[in-house]
Amino acid sequence: MNPRSTRTVRRSLASFATILVAACAGVAQAATFTMYRDPNCGCCLEWADHIEQGEKHEVNSVDHLDMGAVKTQHGVPDDLRSCHTMIADGYVIEGHVPAADVERLLAERPDGVTGLAVAGMPMGSPGMEHGDHRQPYQVIAFGSEGRSVWANYPGNM
Repeated sequence: MNPRSTRTVRRSLASFATILVAACAGVAQAATFTMYRDPNCGCCLEWADHIEQGEKHEVNSVDHLDMGAVKTQHGVPDDLRSCHTMIADGYVIEGHVPAADVERLLAERPDGVTGLAVAGMPMGSPGMEHGDHRQPYQVIAFGSEGRSVWANYPGNM
């Protein structure tokens, strides 16, 4: 088994054990972060590592062969789709959204926002840091109130 697969299995087992222990003890759980990803995509695991930095959150990675169905189920607009979809304490996080933006969303919990998205896979975004080239990109908040720019990242082009 390759190292990424081993890491995914380890995370899944650890998350399952945590849920099982909490359920048996009747203890309320901390926010859960579940990332759905195509098993053939490597940048998703790099992004999950970015989210886990500082050990504030643990990301449970779930391999899924029909990512379109996952995105449709969670209401991700077609033009905002990327390679992975995470559910973070009830919010949808689509694509390579920086951890600071996820933290801000969880702290502010704005009305009418279903989630945050970074469309596509912009070079230089978390999980896509290969070389010095960084594309400009935006983090978009989406939901029942429509869409708005949550954050801008200018890149170096």
